[in-house]
Amino acid sequence: MKNKSLQLRLIVMNFLEFAIWGSYLICMGRYLAEHGMGTHIGIFYSIQGIVSIFMPALMGIVADRWIPAQKTLSLCHLMAGLFMGAAGLYALGAGDAVEFAPLFSLYAISVAFYMPTIALTNSVAFNALVKAGMDTVKDFPPIRVFGTVGFIAMEWCIDLMGFQSTAHQFVISGGLSLLLAAYALTLPNCEISKKEGKVDLAEALGLKAFTLFKEKKMALFFIFCMCLGVSLQITNGFATPFLGSFAAAPEFVDAFAVKHSTMLVSISQICEAVCILLIPFFLKKFGIKNVMLLAMFAWVLRFAFFGMGNPGMPGVLLFVLSCVVYGFAFDFFNISGALYVDQETDSSMRSSAQGLFMVMTNGIGATVGTLAAQAIVNKNVYSLAADAPFADVWAGWQASWYTFAAFALLVAILFWIFFPKTEANKKIEVEKL
Repeated sequence: MKNKSLQLRLIVMNFLEFAIWGSYLICMGRYLAEHGMGTHIGIFYSIQGIVSIFMPALMGIVADRWIPAQKTLSLCHLMAGLFMGAAGLYALGAGDAVEFAPLFSLYAISVAFYMPTIALTNSVAFNALVKAGMDTVKDFPPIRVFGTVGFIAMEWCIDLMGFQSTAHQFVISGGLSLLLAAYALTLPNCEISKKEGKVDLAEALGLKAFTLFKEKKMALFFIFCMCLGVSLQITNGFATPFLGSFAAAPEFVDAFAVKHSTMLVSISQICEAVCILLIPFFLKKFGIKNVMLLAMFAWVLRFAFFGMGNPGMPGVLLFVLSCVVYGFAFDFFNISGALYVDQETDSSMRSSAQGLFMVMTNGIGATVGTLAAQAIVNKNVYSLAADAPFADVWAGWQASWYTFAAFALLVAILFWIFFPKTEANKKIEVEKL
């Protein structure tokens, strides 16, 4: 009974953690596009990658040595909630006169404090499960899946409440963050390290893992990680603005994909949760390299289907297929890539190597990708005159999606040709996963 109570408490923590993110991550691009900031979507999304390069490590040092992890989690959410709420209240007060500089400044500070909390919630959960004598490998995944449930739930709530094009999404996200800040103080205590001496900042930030670039095989792997990371945030930022643009076409203005674009895109997260269950079978059947390759080709389809589809029938089915393949594209690479790092690095550097994997994909790669995608969309779509025919706007979006697909295809082909086969690429026994 005690373990059930602990699991429920950790489920609530994970649900709130990702509900905060789900409140705005998918629909923020549509809000920005409809309030004159379509050319700035890229920087709003890329700031997540920029702060992810250093903030999680810095807050990790704080949690390890000075402030227990659950209290550090609370502090981060307090700051994130206050600044996100302030961003939302400013935007609501400004209405259509909202300006980039103040909104982005408040948003960026909030994100800087939010991104470390993803790792902190894992630390709190692992600590609590170990203290309770539970198996983290067996007991954590059923808890963590409620994070994805929370993300999807808030996508639907924001959409159904009509907030996907308003700044209410920021206010709700900020409110949930403040709620979790209070709730985190009730979670089991995490002991701080009593280790004496100075902190090795280079090691804490994972910088020593860069020595892996001396090995050709690992250098190639991390370079391909960065290239694939380019794709990670593109649809998060530009899918809903793209779908919203169809409102300018009379034949599509009342289509479900236009009026409820956030709900449509939420199929991506649903399929992401389902695809996690398929990974053991695919890894056993095809091996790590082929699973990573499958993920890369899935990104090609993810973008191509957006370019080929439309909100009507049967075109909307291509949007749905794009969301379905997202589960393969996102999960298969992230998990198989993490397994590859685990198998190909020495135990003394394994944690740092995993950190480098995240930096190259969700940090550098995602940042470069969103900024590059913004430049492409600016050229093809936002450079058009305000009264440009919808056909020209649609053609501009299609050109953008096909450009993204072509890049993903190039990365997949180069990976197929140049990435070497190693022991880690052989088929894996499911029992070892």
